[in-house]
Amino acid sequence: MDIAKLTIDGIKAGLKAKQFTAREVCEAALGFAEAENPKTNAYLLLSAERARAAADAVDAKLARGEDAGALAGVPVAVKDVIVTKGVRTTCGSRMLENFVPPGDATAVGAAEAAGGVIIGKANCDEFAMGSSNENSAYGPVRNPVDLERVPGGSSGGSAAVVAQGTAVVSRALTRADGSASRSFCGGVGVTPTYGRVSRRAGGVRQFARSHRSVWANVKDAATLSEVIAGRDEMDAPQARLLRCRATPRR
Repeated sequence: MDIAKLTIDGIKAGLKAKQFTAREVCEAALGFAEAENPKTNAYLLLSAERARAAADAVDAKLARGEDAGALAGVPVAVKDVIVTKGVRTTCGSRMLENFVPPGDATAVGAAEAAGGVIIGKANCDEFAMGSSNENSAYGPVRNPVDLERVPGGSSGGSAAVVAQGTAVVSRALTRADGSASRSFCGGVGVTPTYGRVSRRAGGVRQFARSHRSVWANVKDAATLSEVIAGRDEMDAPQARLLRCRATPRR
């Protein structure tokens, strides 16, 4: 299995044809990530236990003939400023090196509910403040396209894991002025309209409250955008914005 060449549609087609299982995709992604990470330092940690449980849940649904979701069996990376239940979230800082969140970001939960398999947490500039991903307390991220170059930032780890093929899609938060990390690594990035994606529990410390995701291709971008978008009354700014849009002008 060439995990680096898989797409969302390719994984779904392979699962349907029983060419492989979600657990097999998960193990291939974890193994490839572990082998590649010493070169790039793109992951701060791999969430193997959570990933295997999610993959097994996808396989169980498919065995029962159920729809396993739009991201069924797809390896997903999450930038380490986005909280993940039971999985350490450091924001690239030593200040939070032992912080384990009690809950998931809304968009993380949505991705997993759609069958996504959270492989691990991607490195980033400390508290997402940087433009080259050289400012992480856990060491810089190197561009998998050219290890002598930076991957951009602050989401260099998120872009690098997709570029090196250890994750099919990756979710990140933007910097206030946007981010070039996706283009530095040859990927595709999307910044949705403000309020389209919930920021609830989006990050422990946020340099900017808008959202970005990184993918290898445009179609995968559209798929994940649809999965994580939507109304969330627990996201106070989004809820106020939606109510304002629904109120007719006088």
